[in-house]
Amino acid sequence: ADAFASGGSVGYDHKGMGITAKGAWEGVKRHFRELGMDIQKQPFTVIGIGDMSGDVFGNGMLLSKHIRLQAAFNHQHICLDPDPDARSSLAERRRLFRKPRSGWDDYRRDLISAGGGVFSRQEKTIPISPQVRKWLGTEESQLAPHELIRRLLLAPVDLLWNGGIGTYVKASSESNADVGDPSNNALRVNGGELKCRVVGEGGNLGFTQKGRIEFALAGGRINTDFIDNSAGVATSDHEVNIKILLAQAIRAGKLAEKDRPRLLASMTDEVGALVMRSNYLQTQAISMMETLKGPRLGAKQHFISVLESEGVLNRQLEFLPEDEELTERRIRGEGLTRPELSVLLSYSKIVLYQQLLESDLPEDPYLSRELIRYFPVALQGRFADVMQEHRLKREIIATQVTNSTINRMGVSFALRMQEDTGADPAAVAKAFTVAREIFEAREFWAEVEALDNKVRAELQTGALLSMWLLLRQATRWVLSRHDRKLDINYLVERLAPGVSVMRNSVQTGATEAELTRIGVEEKSYLDGGFPPELARKTVALHGLFPVLDVVETSAQRKMDVQDVARVYFGIGETLRFKWLREQLEDLAVKGQWHALARSNLRDELFSIQNVLVEQILRQEGKRPDAVARWAASREAEVGKVVSMLSDIESQGLLDYATATVAVRALATLVKTAGQG
Repeated sequence: ADAFASGGSVGYDHKGMGITAKGAWEGVKRHFRELGMDIQKQPFTVIGIGDMSGDVFGNGMLLSKHIRLQAAFNHQHICLDPDPDARSSLAERRRLFRKPRSGWDDYRRDLISAGGGVFSRQEKTIPISPQVRKWLGTEESQLAPHELIRRLLLAPVDLLWNGGIGTYVKASSESNADVGDPSNNALRVNGGELKCRVVGEGGNLGFTQKGRIEFALAGGRINTDFIDNSAGVATSDHEVNIKILLAQAIRAGKLAEKDRPRLLASMTDEVGALVMRSNYLQTQAISMMETLKGPRLGAKQHFISVLESEGVLNRQLEFLPEDEELTERRIRGEGLTRPELSVLLSYSKIVLYQQLLESDLPEDPYLSRELIRYFPVALQGRFADVMQEHRLKREIIATQVTNSTINRMGVSFALRMQEDTGADPAAVAKAFTVAREIFEAREFWAEVEALDNKVRAELQTGALLSMWLLLRQATRWVLSRHDRKLDINYLVERLAPGVSVMRNSVQTGATEAELTRIGVEEKSYLDGGFPPELARKTVALHGLFPVLDVVETSAQRKMDVQDVARVYFGIGETLRFKWLREQLEDLAVKGQWHALARSNLRDELFSIQNVLVEQILRQEGKRPDAVARWAASREAEVGKVVSMLSDIESQGLLDYATATVAVRALATLVKTAGQG
């Protein structure tokens, strides 16, 4: 029927919803939030490309009451307003938005500040008032239209909002011929010359990719057009899938055809919210990955190399750095720019989606919930049974799981888990789901995200990265322990109750130094505005990973989790396991093999501790002094290992060779203790 109408007589009108602009605005708000500004409450200056009759430009320039649009241009006119009044100019922009086929020539001149005006691009020269000269930092009293536009593009403003057609910014290394937009050659500028703080790309192709990267390397904040303006396409996807579902419901007699238009219209706001949520999460994922630079850049470098070797990615075509440059950035403590990360985000989703679609993951009973979560609430209960017959059921589930995994864990996560554990992509996604559920990550994320513009953005990112690290460790643990029978529902029911019990007591066995560190970290969150309970929860994440072993042993032996914990943390303190793990985490990682070596040492250390816990429980039971009795019965062997670890600590330097020796010594202790 009209499933592909996307804004036809019965559907979601993109301009009416303003959805493309609203999606891009999520990125703009994030840019400024991470700069310490709330543009929904604070005034900010804007240069615009487009006019109010355009979908993206018009809707975008109505999204904040605090926009101070100092200048804008389309293919016909240039509007200058060097000192705009936010309130009256918003009302005038709203009037023009509602006026069919309006242009800047329709703007009321009496509302423009002194020195401003509306000028035709057909004029030979345009007079430059003292106010505009002061603002632009120029002494010329006349400028040709194309030269004035160049000056506007380079103006010192907060936001450059692109809602027009054409490519206006390139890299200094590119020629105009490289760009392929000859009509704008005369006014095009280079990314490194821009003086705006933020770019919002509601329109397509406003920048070349190299121009974006150059701007970002110079300190500007920008994503890419396909990230910023993705909400329009996403809305069409939702519309198609909803209409397919409703067609099934009508055939099944669960919906009268006459009620379909009203039902579709009633869900407009929720469809818009679902789409904007995607923009929010994608830009958040980019921000988190942007933070993981320097030593963490190696994982992304390896990801690029793997995709390139498999013929999936053309590094030159996507303007991604060569290995030599990536190595130099890593040494300098730098990372990939947001435009580069945007490209990797897209490729990682394309690859993982296809892998999941070709697997049995869409048939997993637990993940079938993702199908229901995709649709608006009004459809979830009413047509849940019909959804199971949706012709794109598998594709929707694969998309949902892909987005959930990569938005939260980054582009290289799935590949890293596969290489570290030998698991297939579907198993990685399932293991991540288990980890997310047992640590109640969704609730945590919601609490952190609710603090937007209430606390510093870097504190939020720090909290999110704490959960990211825990879920990385937990996913590997699930894959190592349960890869052969990865039943999500079974594992969540098996592990979640024990984890919940342990969350509140994980600091019980902490040393005085650890408690001091925890207190300092918690105070930083409290001072930054985090609610006390969330601050406590955030700093506790650091020590939560070991509880998985405790809970698993408790389940296997059918023992009280606290009894197992007493032995686990007791032997950990006796044999310095926690200290050694912290030293392993501090080892320098200069590439894939270092990362793998560190992971293997970490895994072996946890395995050794688990075996020792089993031995102690088997030999001493759950008595309170079980660890002390076990250690006393092997005083010589235990003393030798403790002495060696103390000697390593006194040297103050742990490298891979020393760490390997330490772990081997603990493994030998396990062997001799078991024989005893």
